[in-house]
Amino acid sequence: MKNNLAFRVILLILLISLSAYIFIHYDIHLLFRDRHKLVLFIQSYPYDWLIFIFVQIIQVVAAPIPGELTGIIGGYLYGPLWGTLYSTIGLTIGSWIAFMLARFFGEPLLETMVKKEVYEKFDHFMEHKGLLVSFMLFLIPGFPKDYLCYIMGVSRIPAVTFIIISTAGRILGTIMLSITGNVARNGQYIFLTIMLLLGVAIFFSVYYYHDRLIELLKKRKG
Repeated sequence: MKNNLAFRVILLILLISLSAYIFIHYDIHLLFRDRHKLVLFIQSYPYDWLIFIFVQIIQVVAAPIPGELTGIIGGYLYGPLWGTLYSTIGLTIGSWIAFMLARFFGEPLLETMVKKEVYEKFDHFMEHKGLLVSFMLFLIPGFPKDYLCYIMGVSRIPAVTFIIISTAGRILGTIMLSITGNVARNGQYIFLTIMLLLGVAIFFSVYYYHDRLIELLKKRKG
C-alpha cells in the first residue's frame, strides 16, 4: 500500500514538473493572457477547430487558467452554434481528465491544484453526495468549476454521473460566452455592452455573496 502511494506521488511530481516545463519553455502560458495571440495560434493550423478543443481541454486541466477567454474566442471564431459545440466537447473532455486525475492521484494532487479554503467550502457537498447542489454550482457564473472537477474526483460520485452534471451545468454559461464572442466579431457593440455588463454584474454579485450562497445551500441540503 505504501509502495503504491509512493509510486503515485513520484509520478505526480514528474507529471507536474513536465507540464510546468512545457508551459514555460514553449510560452504556452502567455497564450492564455493575450486574446490576439491565442486566436492566431488556433488559426495557424489547418484543423483549427481541433486546436480550439484542445485549448479548452488544457484550460480546464490547468485549473488556474480562466475559461471565460476561451469561451468567448469560440463564439468569435465559430459563431454561437459551433462555438458552443466545440467548447462543450473540450470542456467535457477536460473535466473528465481532471476528474480522473484526482481519482487516481487523490489528496496529493488535490492539495496541489486546489487551495485549501476552496476545498473546505465544497467538501460538505462532496461528503453528502450533493449531486443537485453540485449541478447548481456548475450553473453559477464565477464559481471555480475547474476546481470542482478535481474536488469531485476524490468523492464517491461515479464518473458517468459527474460527466452529466458538469456538462449540463456548464452549457448555459458556454452559450452566453459564445454569443458574446459572436456579437463582438459582428461589431454589435450595443448588444455586446449589455452582455458584458450583465455578465460583470452576475459575476461580482456571485463573488460577493458566494459565501452566503454556500451556507444557504448547506442548510437546504441539511
